[in-house]
Amino acid sequence: MPSFDVVSEVDLQEVCNAVDQSNREVGQRFDFKGTGARFELKEAEVTLHAQNDFQLRQMMDVLETKLAKRGVDLGCLDRKDAELSGSAARQRVVVRQGVDTDTARRIVKDVKESKLKVQTQIQGEQVRVTGKQRDDLQQVIALLRKRDYQLPLQFINFRD
Repeated sequence: MPSFDVVSEVDLQEVCNAVDQSNREVGQRFDFKGTGARFELKEAEVTLHAQNDFQLRQMMDVLETKLAKRGVDLGCLDRKDAELSGSAARQRVVVRQGVDTDTARRIVKDVKESKLKVQTQIQGEQVRVTGKQRDDLQQVIALLRKRDYQLPLQFINFRD
């Protein structure tokens, strides 16, 4: 039976490269000279360090530009509130990986409401869609692309 998986994956190597490029740009920019502004990447979380909120916003623009140029979907970024204290400001940005259970349930519900002859299963951080006809699976992909799940979705492992 034909099937495919619905996932939300981000290439963390590209995120690492974008953070390195952002650090280089912030280090060379005149308006950031001597401020100690920097980006830190730990696993799937980027931390922005600056002196004030205005610089954090500028650094976020730099990071988003570098990520977009490297093909990373900005919808996977979960921006936390900025933490301001005296002469330091910090903001965390989490890179979301995988389809969370609430989103997976919404996907399954939307597919079932479409009345297409397919089956869906939640498997960890992905959703498997199986059907007898390839056309039904392609209709499911078109349906899911139209909907907004606040998460970039990819369709992988398409098998006949």
